[in-house]
Amino acid sequence: MPYLYQDSKPRPAAHPGGARGTHSSGKGYEQLKQECLRRAVLFEDSDFPACNSSLFFSENPAIPFVWKRPGDIVKDPKFILGGATRTDICQGDLGDCWLLAAIASLTLNEKTLARVVPLDQNFGPDYAGIFHFQFWQHNEWLDVVIDDRLPTFKGRLVFLHSAELNEFWSALLEKAYAKLNGSYESLKGGSTIEAMEDFTGGIGEMYDVKAAPDNFYEILEKALKRCSMVGCSIDTSSAAESEARTPSGLVKGHAYSVTGIEEVSYRGRQVQLIRIRNPWGQVEWNGPWSDNSAEWRSVSPSEQRRLSQAARDDGEFWMNFEDFKVHFDKVEICNLTPDALEDSTAHKWEVTIHQGSWVRGATAGGCRNFLETFWTNPQIKLHLTEKDDGQDDCTFIAALMQKGRRKLKKLGAEMLTIGYSIYESPGRDGHLGKDFFRYHPSKARSKTYINLREVSHRFKLPPGDYILIPTTFEPHQEADFCLRIFSEKKAITEDLDENVAIDLPEPLHPTPSPQETEEEKQFRALFEQISGKDMEISAEELEYVLNAVLKKSKNIKFKNLSLISCRNIISLMDTSGNGKLEFSEFKVFWEKLKKWISIFLQFDCDKSGSMSSYELRGALKAAGYQLNNYLLQLIVLRYSDEQFQIAFDDFLNCLIRLENASRVFQALSAENKEFINLNIGE
Repeated sequence: MPYLYQDSKPRPAAHPGGARGTHSSGKGYEQLKQECLRRAVLFEDSDFPACNSSLFFSENPAIPFVWKRPGDIVKDPKFILGGATRTDICQGDLGDCWLLAAIASLTLNEKTLARVVPLDQNFGPDYAGIFHFQFWQHNEWLDVVIDDRLPTFKGRLVFLHSAELNEFWSALLEKAYAKLNGSYESLKGGSTIEAMEDFTGGIGEMYDVKAAPDNFYEILEKALKRCSMVGCSIDTSSAAESEARTPSGLVKGHAYSVTGIEEVSYRGRQVQLIRIRNPWGQVEWNGPWSDNSAEWRSVSPSEQRRLSQAARDDGEFWMNFEDFKVHFDKVEICNLTPDALEDSTAHKWEVTIHQGSWVRGATAGGCRNFLETFWTNPQIKLHLTEKDDGQDDCTFIAALMQKGRRKLKKLGAEMLTIGYSIYESPGRDGHLGKDFFRYHPSKARSKTYINLREVSHRFKLPPGDYILIPTTFEPHQEADFCLRIFSEKKAITEDLDENVAIDLPEPLHPTPSPQETEEEKQFRALFEQISGKDMEISAEELEYVLNAVLKKSKNIKFKNLSLISCRNIISLMDTSGNGKLEFSEFKVFWEKLKKWISIFLQFDCDKSGSMSSYELRGALKAAGYQLNNYLLQLIVLRYSDEQFQIAFDDFLNCLIRLENASRVFQALSAENKEFINLNIGE
C-alpha cells in the first residue's frame, strides 16, 4: 500500500539542526565512524553497496566500472582543497547538469554550504572511509551517510569531479544525493530548482525570461545579494536539440547556474552584466563580453579585478544582460528563507505544511476537467485574516510538491502533472461536494499543470476563507504530496477531512403487519418455511432468504449476497447471542436494508449494480457516517475492485462493519477512539 493518507494537520517548517539519521542500522554518522575506528576497518555502506544496482536500474554499465576509494585514485586525497568553490564542479558522464548547477550555486553561500556539506570531514588521522551530507526532503532534514567508494574507469572518476584531481567533496556529495534518490541513474534529467530546494529547504520561483517583469535585473540582483540560488536554461523544441551547442557557444536544454550580476563602466556608460557558469567546466559563450571579447579592453584593470574577470576555459563567462534575455528562456530562483521572497523590504513570512496523498478510488480525483471525481481530492481550508501592511489584500505563496517520484523511477514512475485550484469558502464546515464545484468557479489557481516536482505561485487575495484543492491532472494517479503555504501575515490552515462523525437515526422499528407489502408478506412466508418452528434462521438460511427475495426486485442489480455478509448481519442484529436471527430481529434489519438499498441506488449512477468508489464518501454520509480521508482510503482499498467499483454486497458489508464499530466507538472514552479509527478498515 504505497500511498496512504497520513496525518495532514498543519506542521511547522523543519530546521536543519535536527536532521534525522537514515541508515538502516539506526546508527548515526558519529557512532558508525567510531565503530569503524575502533575495529580499524573502513566503512562499507550496505544500504548503497558498491555494485551496479547503485549505478543503474534500467541498463548495465556500458563500461566496466571499478569502485575505488579516493586514496586508491590519488596519493594525497583531500575533502576540500582551498575552499569549496564553483570550479570544483565538473560534470562527468551522467546527465545531471541540473544538480551540478545547483551545487555551483550552493558554493556561493558558505553558511548554506556548511549545512549540506559538514566541513569537519577529511582524510586525516581519523579517516574511516565514511562521510555524511544533509538534505531537505518534504519538510524534514535528513542526514545521509555514505562510504567513499566511487565509480571509476581507468583510474579516473566517471561522474562529478573537481578540477583539482585530489579534491573529492563534490563527488561524494553527488554520491550521497544519488543514494537519497535510489541510484545514480535516478539523477538523470531534472530541474535545478529541485536540487536547490533539497539543499536549502527554501521555496522556488520560476520565471519565463521572455515574459519577465520590467525590473527583472533588480529581482536577480536582490536574489543574489540575499544568497538565493539561481539557475537558468535554454528551451529545446525537440529531444534532438537536448545538449545541442549553438553557434554562440551556449547549450540548449542544459542547466546553467547564475553566479553574479554587476554593472560595469564601459566607454562612459554603465552596462548591466550577468555571470553564468556551465557545470561542464568548459564550453562558454563566445559573444560580447565573453572571456576574450574586445569589450574587456575598454574596462579598467581594477574593474576587471572587482569582477574576477579572467580568460580561463572554466565554463564561467559574463554576458550583457540584454543578450542574456535574448538567448535564455527560463530562470529558477530558490529563496533560502521565506523573508527573501519579497521584492522590496524583507519580511518574516509565516509557514505551514500539509502532508497528504492522492489514492486511487478515494482521493485521486484529477483536475476540474473531471467534475465527477474532482471533489474527492483532499481539501485544505485557508483563513486569511490580516491584510498586508498598507494593502487591501493578503499575500501568500502556495507550493505543491509531489514526493519521492525520483526514487520511484526504478519502478517505472515518472513525475506526475500536478497543480491546484483555490475557491472561496461557502462558509460551512466539512468536505465540499460535487455540486459546489459544478456551480462555483475558482478564485485562483496554479499558473499551469506541469510535470515538475513542485508547482508554486504567488497570490494576492482579499481577507476571507478559501478552499485549496491540490490535484494531479488526470484522475486515478497516486502520489504522496507536501503542500507549503507561505503567508506574509499569519494565516490559519486546516484540513477539511480530519473529523470523524457518526449521525445515525434512532433505531428502526418494524412496520405493523397490516402495512406489509406483498414482497414483505412473501418474505414472512419464506422465513417461516425456512426457519421451522423456532422461527430462527442461521447464516446459511439467511443467505437463501435474502437472495431469493432480492433477486425478484427490479430496482437493484447484484450477483449474490455472500455467506460472509449474512454472518455479519447476524453479528449486527443478534441480541440473544445464539448465532441466529429471530423474525423480529430480521424485521428491524429489513428496514435498515431498505434504507441502504435506497442509498446505494442513489449513488449507483449508471444502474449497473455497483457504485464508483469516489461516490463512497457521499453514500456513507447519507447513511450517517462522516469519515476522514485516512479511513475512507482504508475502506476503498478493502471493498473496491480494480476498476474502483463497489458492488452492493461489499457496500452492505462496509455499512455493517461501520455500524458494529460505531456502537463500540460511541461507548469508548476519547483516548481509546483512535484505536477504533485505525481498525475500521481492516
